[in-house]
Amino acid sequence: MYIIPNPKRMEEKDGTYTIQYQDGILIDSKWGMSADFAARLLREEVENQTGFQLLLTRGLLNKKKQQEGCLGKTQKERTETSGGIRLLLKEDMGEQSYELKVESEGILMAASTAAGLLYGVQSLRQLIKQYGACVPCVAVWDEPDFLNRGLYHDVTRGRIPTLSYLKEMADLLSFYKVNQLQLYIEHSFLFSGLSEMWRDDTPLTPEEIMELDAYCKERSIELVPSISSFGHLYKLLSTKTYAHLCELPEAEKAPFSFWDRMRHHTLDITRPEGMALIQSMIEEFMPLFTSQQFNICADETFDLGKGRSKPLADEIGVERMYINFVKELCEFLLQKGKRTMFWGDIICGFPEMVKELPEGTICLNWGYAPDQSEEESKKLYEAGALQYSCPGVAGWNQFVNLMENSYKNIKRMCGYALKYQALGILNTDWGDFGHINHPAFGFCGMIYGAAFSWNADTPSFEDLNAQISRLEYQDSTGSLASLAAQIPQYSVYQWEYAVRYLEMVKMGYTVVEQEAYFKENNISGARAANDKLEELKQKFYQLPVHMGKEKREHIKAYLIAIEGQQIFNEIGMYLARKKYQSYKGEIESGYDLAVKLETWFYYYKQLWRSVSRESELYRIQNVMNEYGDLLRELA
Repeated sequence: MYIIPNPKRMEEKDGTYTIQYQDGILIDSKWGMSADFAARLLREEVENQTGFQLLLTRGLLNKKKQQEGCLGKTQKERTETSGGIRLLLKEDMGEQSYELKVESEGILMAASTAAGLLYGVQSLRQLIKQYGACVPCVAVWDEPDFLNRGLYHDVTRGRIPTLSYLKEMADLLSFYKVNQLQLYIEHSFLFSGLSEMWRDDTPLTPEEIMELDAYCKERSIELVPSISSFGHLYKLLSTKTYAHLCELPEAEKAPFSFWDRMRHHTLDITRPEGMALIQSMIEEFMPLFTSQQFNICADETFDLGKGRSKPLADEIGVERMYINFVKELCEFLLQKGKRTMFWGDIICGFPEMVKELPEGTICLNWGYAPDQSEEESKKLYEAGALQYSCPGVAGWNQFVNLMENSYKNIKRMCGYALKYQALGILNTDWGDFGHINHPAFGFCGMIYGAAFSWNADTPSFEDLNAQISRLEYQDSTGSLASLAAQIPQYSVYQWEYAVRYLEMVKMGYTVVEQEAYFKENNISGARAANDKLEELKQKFYQLPVHMGKEKREHIKAYLIAIEGQQIFNEIGMYLARKKYQSYKGEIESGYDLAVKLETWFYYYKQLWRSVSRESELYRIQNVMNEYGDLLRELA
C-alpha cells in the first residue's frame, strides 16, 4: 500500500472495507456545496475501478461519530452509520490537512477546507486504483510541508499545448496535490494590437485562459499569470514596430537561432515607452485570472547596460538599473492589488537590494543541478527575501528527461526550502531549443516535485519510480519509469549539440570553430549506445500488455523518442566519419539515413499535434530538413 505524496502518518490495519454497489457517498451538510466536486470525483473513480455508481447524498453525520472523528464501534452505531463513504467537516484541522479512515464498517474522510477534503479524496482514489472495491483498513493523518506547491510550464519556446492537454495536466497536478500552476509566456498569448509578435504562431486566447483558470480553481489549483517583462522578449523586440526598444541595436536583423533567442533581446529600460508597453500587456493579461499574484519573470537580462542603455549603466550601475525597473513594476502591480513574483537569478548578485522591493514580493530562486549549491538560498534568506525554491524536471534540450538528475535536484532544493523557510516550491518544466521532448515525459519529474514539496520523507528514486509506474501508468511490472530514466544515458549526439552545430554556420562561426565544437561531443560511444537503446526499445514493446488501456499511448511516445535519439546518434557518427574523419566505426548510408530521419519525423509530428498546437513545430522541421540535406550532400 502506498500513497503519493507519502502521508505524514499512515497506519495499516487488519481487515478490509468492501465498497458495495448499493453504497453511497454522504456529504456532511455543513459543507454546503463546497465538497461537491471532491465527492463527484470520488464517485467517478469508484465507477471507473469497480463499475459501481454510488449514490451521492447530503445530510448530518452521527453526532457521536462527529465527536470521535471515527466510525462507531457498537452494533447500534454500525446500524446507524455503517457502509459507504462519509465526508465530514471537522473545523479544528489545518488548512490543507485531512484524515482518512478505512475501517471494516465504512470509510470516513475529515477536513476543514475544500482543499483538504480534495487531498483526502485524492489519497482515497489512489487506494481504490490499487485495490478496487476491497480497500484495506488504514488510518491516515496528513498535511503538507509547504502550503504552496507549484509547477511552472513553458508554453513559449517551442510548444503551445492544446487546452485539452492543459486540462489533463491540471487533473494530474490535482491528483498529486499540487496547488499552483504557471504558464511561461513571452509571445504565445493573443495580445491585442501585437499581431506582429504572434502572427506566425498559434497563441492562447483570453477565453482559453479564463476557461483554464476556472478549471484549475475547481481543483484547488491557483493559476498564476506569468509573462516576460524584461529579458527573453525575442519575438516582441524583433518586430519592426518595437525593435527600437531592444537593448542591442539591430538584434532583429540576426538570423533566428535557438541559442541566440535565449541570450539576448532584453528591453531597453531607458525609454519610457518600454515600461508603458509592458504595463499595458500586464493590464490586458491580468484580469483573466482569479489569482492575486503575478509573475513578471525579469530573469536572464544578460544584455542590460551593454547597448542602448550603456550611458545610464556607466552612470548608476547595472544593479541599480535592474532594481529600479523591477521595483517600478512591483509597485504598479501592488496598486492593482497584486503580489509580484520574479525570478531570482539576477538579484542573487546583489541580494541586499531585495529590501527595496515592496513588502510581500516573492523571489523565485531557481537552480537545476543534481548537486545544486545552497548558496543562493542562503543569500536570499539572509537578505530577508521571501522566496520559493524552484527545481526542475530536467527535460530541456533532451529527447527524454534526465529523471535521476531531476529527482536529486528536487530533493536537494526542497531540503533548502525547509532549511531557509521558503514559502513554497515551484517545480519548472522549460522548453529550451524547441521543446523537443514530449511534454508527458515531464510527468515523473512533476510527481517528484509533488512528493518532496508535500513530505521530505519520500521514497528512494527506484521505489518512487516503481510506485509511479504502477499508479500513474497502470504498469503492473512497475518498470516503466525506471526504463524511461535509462534512455537519456545513451544520448551521444545530443539535441542541443545537433542544433547549435547547424546554427554556428548561420551565426558566422569559422570552419575551425565549427569542427572544434562538433568534436566537443565525443561520438566514440554512439554505436554501443544505440545497441543499448535497441534493448530498451524491445522492453518498451513488451509493456503494453501489462498496462491499462488508456495509458498505453505513452509507450508510442517513448518509442518515438528512443528512435529519434538513435537516428541522431547515427547522424553524429556519419558527420564524424565523412566530414571530420574522427570516427572509424561502421556508418549507415547518408541517403538511407536522411530517409530514416524524415520518415521518423513524420510520426514525431503526429505525436506533437496530439497534445500541442503547431506553434514552433516548423522550427524543428527546419532542423530536420537541414540535416537531411547535409546528409545527402556528404553522401
